[in-house]
Amino acid sequence: MAKRNVNPGLKLALEYGPIIAFFALYGLLKDRTFLVGATEYSGFVAVTAMFIPLLGLATFFQWRLTGHLSKMQIATLVLVVVFGGLSIWFNDERFFKMKPTIIYLLFAGILGVGLMRGQSYLEAVMDQAMPLERAGWLIITKRLAFFFLALAIANEAIWRTMSTDAWVNFKTFGLPISIFAFFMLQSGLFARYGVSEEEKEG
Repeated sequence: MAKRNVNPGLKLALEYGPIIAFFALYGLLKDRTFLVGATEYSGFVAVTAMFIPLLGLATFFQWRLTGHLSKMQIATLVLVVVFGGLSIWFNDERFFKMKPTIIYLLFAGILGVGLMRGQSYLEAVMDQAMPLERAGWLIITKRLAFFFLALAIANEAIWRTMSTDAWVNFKTFGLPISIFAFFMLQSGLFARYGVSEEEKEG
């Protein structure tokens, strides 16, 4: 399927809608328990069970609308299904809380392997979004690898030492804000190593 442009607002809603829905549903159901068969599930596990198909549908609609899914989106969906499924199967919310750690360690590892080979895998997936000189790609890839590692450590520290409420707030707001702030702080790098469309075509 050919890649197509889609309304930015709709794209943003499909990407972040499931996360906001998770936050809202958790606020409504966190103090409730649900009896299924002979097993009692916490509100958190119940919300996790709702989040998995919601994310799957949002990802499917993104693919139908754009004709494209990034490797990051696919990996995220797979890990949500795996770790969310484990939380439901074992009735243990810790599996789902570990999911961001695994995702960010995976991303950091992939970027790190590329850097050891003298390559920027980030350039391969984001070159159209922000064209940079090769030196710029290597620098931002190194920074992003360390940033992902820091996010993985932060997620582990928060879910292991703080309340579930604190972790949900971190996942819903802390992670997206941190990623947004990281790229805003790279403005100097973009200005120094950015490549214009004319230079890129030339």
